[in-house]
Amino acid sequence: MAALKLSLLVLLLLSVVVLSSSVVWGKQDPELKQCQHQCRQQRGFDEEQKSQCERRCEDYIREKKERERRERESERGGGGGGGEEESYYGTKEREEGERVTERGPYVFEEEHFETRVRTEEGRVHILRKFTEKSKLLKGIENFRVGFLEANPNAFVAPVHFDADTVFFVASGKPTVTLHREDKKDTFNLEYGDILNIPAGTPVYMVNRDEREKLFIIKLINPVFLPGHFEPFYGPGGENPETFYKAFSWEVLSAAFKRDRDEIERLFRQQKRGSIVKASRQQVQEVSRHAEGGRGGGGTIWPFGGDTGGPFNLFRNRRPTHSNRFGSLFEADASEYKQLEDLNLMISFANITKGAMTAPIYNSRATKISIVVDGEGFFEMACPHVSSEQGGGGRSSRHSFQRVTGRLRRGVVFVVPAGHPLTAIASGNTNLQILCFEVNAKGNVKYPLAGRKNIVNDMENVAKELSFSVPAREVDRIFRSQNEEFFFPGPTQQEQGGHRAYI
Repeated sequence: MAALKLSLLVLLLLSVVVLSSSVVWGKQDPELKQCQHQCRQQRGFDEEQKSQCERRCEDYIREKKERERRERESERGGGGGGGEEESYYGTKEREEGERVTERGPYVFEEEHFETRVRTEEGRVHILRKFTEKSKLLKGIENFRVGFLEANPNAFVAPVHFDADTVFFVASGKPTVTLHREDKKDTFNLEYGDILNIPAGTPVYMVNRDEREKLFIIKLINPVFLPGHFEPFYGPGGENPETFYKAFSWEVLSAAFKRDRDEIERLFRQQKRGSIVKASRQQVQEVSRHAEGGRGGGGTIWPFGGDTGGPFNLFRNRRPTHSNRFGSLFEADASEYKQLEDLNLMISFANITKGAMTAPIYNSRATKISIVVDGEGFFEMACPHVSSEQGGGGRSSRHSFQRVTGRLRRGVVFVVPAGHPLTAIASGNTNLQILCFEVNAKGNVKYPLAGRKNIVNDMENVAKELSFSVPAREVDRIFRSQNEEFFFPGPTQQEQGGHRAYI
């Protein structure tokens, strides 16, 4: 019988022609959906076998897409070989001598995620360890990134993690309940809310929005095994499996003062997964326990950070930088005290379509960046990529590689400390990027262009010695841009003398 089931599973996987992987954000790939639907309809499969079947569908799709991607890169020279560089806006010829790496070790797309939870009502995607892709990311190897997606009126089962977790609400309206020591706090969260959940804190939530899906971006910092964390489901049953079942029935009977049969019946009821549908009445019942209005628990901005409540990145706050080309919102430990122990800063850039950020670098902080919405691309200067990819020893002449990559919803990219970077929005839509800035204490941002760039502060003699031209020639270049932080992008500039990106 087991061999027959295995044969059916293999035939099922081979019968599905997979064209592309499911996306992390947005609609599920129809071929994957059909494959997993067939898994769920297989007679004779128990819940565990169905789950294994669905995971095999997903793994097969991911591996196939990765093979196709490598084949495409091989056909065009591996993305760094020569001839032409395929940019986000099309194809442009490379200038002689340019050193360009597409994506490199710093960009993570859908094939780099694994699905930890998938039900009819939602899913959880977790980015693999950064160091699985490159040793250059060893400095952030203990951090993980996750996406939680849940349908309207969906309930996410109680769980705790052996990791500190920071939530950012990208869409939907979650009501989140935390059990901390001897008290329970419930918060009605909305778009832009940040919530810190310390390791070991039991948490559950419901999406009280009846129309919009819930998307939560999570930065996860494991506290036991570096770079590795586990969910511990308590109240529940067999799917997800409750950790109570790891104890012997004799111990549970003594702990609860109830008969074994009664305890077994309780823990065998839940088989629908960790994200399930709730009725409108059930949603209202969970949500009504939230105190203090929008903030919940009596923690209205800006006082939420001192009491462990949420903090909204946008509500009643002025952006750090803003003009018609974009806006930047930031929060650090001085505004949200919960970030202090994590040595973390959170920022959100909304770049107007066709615009760009100033080339800039962080002195100490490494940015883990997630594209929340929109499309575009980035360019970054990196001294490490050539030596890691090309083999051989380091050249006696110090050189930089331009790392570039396409940005779209769900893409994660890393900007190491000291690495200059600019992000450019497409001409069709704004580009929204959320950044978790790790090692933020004492960090300084250094703009390389714009009204307050670092060259403008140099003495004239220093400019002349650095550039080997008169200082007025340096000023003619570096004082031309009067905007700060957000500028017109390459396609918005005067075309004379500029290389277009379209």
